[in-house]
Parts: sequence; structure tokens; C-alpha cells
Amino acid sequence: MPIITVTIDNRTYRMSCGQGEEAHLTALTDDLSERIGKMRESFGEIGDMRLHVMAALTISDELVDLRKRLAAMETEVASARSVVDAAYRARDEAAARTAEGIERAASRITRLADAFTSRSGAAALTGSEPS
Repeated sequence: MPIITVTIDNRTYRMSCGQGEEAHLTALTDDLSERIGKMRESFGEIGDMRLHVMAALTISDELVDLRKRLAAMETEVASARSVVDAAYRARDEAAARTAEGIERAASRITRLADAFTSRSGAAALTGSEPS
């Protein structure tokens, strides 16, 4: 397990992380340090612990908001999937009805052609015109 050195709010910490996660952990600590720095600019020196807690609460608030947005989007996606599935079913049913109609029409055309052919054949044998 790699151990890296990170800086948060001008303090250095040694931290362990999973293999290949070093850059991600460094980016997270950079973000936290930047947030604390901005809060220090806004609120002045109100104590390191207080600034760290405020930064953590800000991150937690963002996380809760993002979870709510994700849940809303998941609901929207489920609804959209339902609409799409219904459209696919309707398309498939329409295609099946169309195929059945084409089959009925082809069968009728075949029967008409057979009837025409048998009348023409009978007329040719008797020497009379079909009526």
C-alpha cells in the first residue's frame, strides 16, 4: 500500500492509499486545502479546527445535494426507459399487424391470380372468352 505525503492547509501529512490512487488522493487533499484557504479569506482566522469542520460540512452539503440530484435523475431515466420500452412494444405490435396485413393481401392476390388463371385456362380450352 503506497504512502504519500500531502499538504492540507499548509500542514504536511503522510497518508496511505490504494495502489494507483496516489494522484486521486493528492487531488482530493488539494481541493480540501483550497476550500479551507477560501474560507480563511472569507472568515479570517477563526481557528484551524473550525475552518476544517466548516470545509467538511460544505463538502457534506454538496454531497447530499448531489445525491438528491442523482436520485431525481435516476427517476427520470427510469421514466424515460418506461416510455421507450412502451414505444418499442407499440412499434413491434404495429410491425406484426402490418406483416399480418401484408400476408392477408398476398394470400388474396394469390387467390385472385389463381382464379384468373383458371378462368383464362378454361376459356382457352373451350374457345370462349371469360366473362
